[in-house]
Amino acid sequence: MSILATHAADLAALTDRGRARRLIARAGTDLSSNDYLGLAASPVLTQAVADALARGVPVGSGGSRLLRGNHPEHEALEAEAAAFFGSERALYLSSGYAANVALFATLPQRGDLVVHDALIHASAHEGMRLGRAEVRAAAHNDVAAVADTIAAWRSVGGTGRVWIAVESLYSMDGDRAPLADLAELADAQDAFLLIDEAHATGVFGRDGRGLADGLDGRDNIVVLRTCGKALGCEGALICAPAIVCDFLVNRARGFIFSTAPSPLMAAAARAALRLLADEPERRIRLAALVAEAGRLLEPFGATVTGSQILPLVLGNDVRTMQVAGRLQAAGFDVRGIRPPTVPAGTARLRLSITANIDVDDLGALAAALPEALA
Repeated sequence: MSILATHAADLAALTDRGRARRLIARAGTDLSSNDYLGLAASPVLTQAVADALARGVPVGSGGSRLLRGNHPEHEALEAEAAAFFGSERALYLSSGYAANVALFATLPQRGDLVVHDALIHASAHEGMRLGRAEVRAAAHNDVAAVADTIAAWRSVGGTGRVWIAVESLYSMDGDRAPLADLAELADAQDAFLLIDEAHATGVFGRDGRGLADGLDGRDNIVVLRTCGKALGCEGALICAPAIVCDFLVNRARGFIFSTAPSPLMAAAARAALRLLADEPERRIRLAALVAEAGRLLEPFGATVTGSQILPLVLGNDVRTMQVAGRLQAAGFDVRGIRPPTVPAGTARLRLSITANIDVDDLGALAAALPEALA
């Protein structure tokens, strides 16, 4: 038997179930990226990187932040992000995935409880798996279910700290968490509220501050904001009380033992934050595109969410990939999403509306859908 037979059999089983993944080059009209404001190729960010290179900022960091990898660009970004979002401190990490793993593996302690929304990011699950706290799932966007989960844990002797974990805007469904009610519950339970703003940062809130705008600065609020989606570059910012950031610097293995992000990405992220306030027309245009997408695509079964993420749930894994393939062949970069990324039976096209398209593109997509879905 080949030494790789087990892995080959696993891949074959995935293929039979319509769940095998493969890398596909970007091509066609962008209806799948998270580049919501169209900043990834923005001349503003390109110039920010060029200017940083001209003043001697290196491409690589050369080490972890605790060794020689800490650069003034990292610290400048953290200071500007904390001021922009209204948090006491910010900490810059290499990606949203790395930041979530660091948060959940480090902050909740043995004897604590993490209550997370059932649809929270995979990266949060990975951090919880590495952590020491007990973990419970609560029904999606159900504040009462979170409260009941906490009460049940307390009733059997749970005495530690509670950590409530949610996304503000869910990446596969496009719906919003009831953040105000969750913050009120966190206050009542003397709990922490961890908010993943990955898909809301830059798009919602005052000057793109996200759906958690106004919650920063509280002692029991920790907010994760990624730079690789609407901000168009790379990395992630943990916005939190100073003591939380200091604790992560001292205890988060994913921060301590990872090479620091490129200082050039920090320079780009600084420019992106400034651009959010300077160019509100980007969000206005995106909102208009989202409204038009809802009007055109709802008749085909797309869920109108009020956000830039419109899922078109098809259910069957194989059919979902067939429809995605037909749309790709017609010139649209649409991707199929299957379990385990989404619950079984809810395979879908995740239609992502970005500033990289226009109304004509949406009309063309609507015209192509009947044949693709046939």
